[in-house]
Amino acid sequence: MNTALIVVVIVIVAIVVIGVLIYNGLVQRRLRIDEAFAQIDVQLKRRHDLIPNLVNAVKDYMGFEQEVLTQVTQARANAVAAGAQGPVAQAQAENVLTGTLRSLFAVVENYPDLKANQNVLSLQEQLTTTENQISFARQHYNAVVLDYNQSIATIPNVLIAGPLGFTKREFFAAEPEATEVPVVALR
Repeated sequence: MNTALIVVVIVIVAIVVIGVLIYNGLVQRRLRIDEAFAQIDVQLKRRHDLIPNLVNAVKDYMGFEQEVLTQVTQARANAVAAGAQGPVAQAQAENVLTGTLRSLFAVVENYPDLKANQNVLSLQEQLTTTENQISFARQHYNAVVLDYNQSIATIPNVLIAGPLGFTKREFFAAEPEATEVPVVALR
């Protein structure tokens, strides 16, 4: 057999193998993003399930604070609905929900009987734990998205990613308050 033909066949086989390896790597990264987003969804569902219990536990004590409870309930409904709209819309809705929960916790501080209620304390602790798990899940998701976005933007992956429909993924952004520097007043 002709030596030039053997070299051409080897080069073609090597290019095909490299292409398959790159494609498989991109698919694995994309699947890791989907798995990481599913983990965020699990934690958000847990939070969504805890909120009605907390609202029911505090509403008897907070008869005239109905506006705060209504805001929390509406924010929860919006967050649940935003789940199907993608990470950006969901992150925005979840950030609003986080803000309304902070308002609720601030109002709870004004009611000594409510602060002493074991059911309310337990629900607050569960929500705090869930918030921490959401934070960790967001960090993991954003790290996986960064890895994927970098991989589809670099050579040689970009030569395969674009034509095969691998597109940039959006990050799950934190609430705007997370970027503000806290003010500590000691007096």
